[in-house]
Amino acid sequence: MRRRRRKKLASTLRSDVPKPKYPNHIWSMDFLKDSLANKRKLKVFPIIDEYSRKCYSIEVDTSITGKRVCEALNRVAQEQLVLPEIIIIDNGLEFVSNALDQWAYKRGIKLFFISPGKPIENCYIESFNGKFRDECLNMHWFLDLLQSRRIIEEWRIDYNTERPYSSLGYLTPEEFLKQENEKITAITPKESASFVKLTMVQ
Repeated sequence: MRRRRRKKLASTLRSDVPKPKYPNHIWSMDFLKDSLANKRKLKVFPIIDEYSRKCYSIEVDTSITGKRVCEALNRVAQEQLVLPEIIIIDNGLEFVSNALDQWAYKRGIKLFFISPGKPIENCYIESFNGKFRDECLNMHWFLDLLQSRRIIEEWRIDYNTERPYSSLGYLTPEEFLKQENEKITAITPKESASFVKLTMVQ
């Protein structure tokens, strides 16, 4: 008889879910699934900053591994010159992989795993996913991978730059993040170090 392999889970102590206190304090990541017109599966991987609600990236492909997750994070770090202190994720196989664990350890980033079966503990990314699915994934019929990437990227840019949110004082994520960064640059370098973490990635 075939032996059923147990799913690997993150072995971390349970603690209260941390709340974002400043830009790039906490990021959230998750996976969504969709399909192309030819019925081929589509995997979508967004990365958001919980404090500003800015979506830094949405990776789109037919398959995304733990190594690909690290590559996406490296690309965001190189483009934005920032990395978070904490990343909140679920217990998916891509997130409990050795690749992501080693990537986070080398950069001093804490991975916070939500409790299995409790997506509400990752409420910021769940709220984003709801908007993303209703306004983009459910509204388009993707003919191929190239088209899906173009449409999803256009939606991401619109989300960041064109739509104000009441939770951000009726600013867009980009406007809110710019405002917060201006506050940070107005204080002393020693104080600002506790707010922003600049990390260059090789």
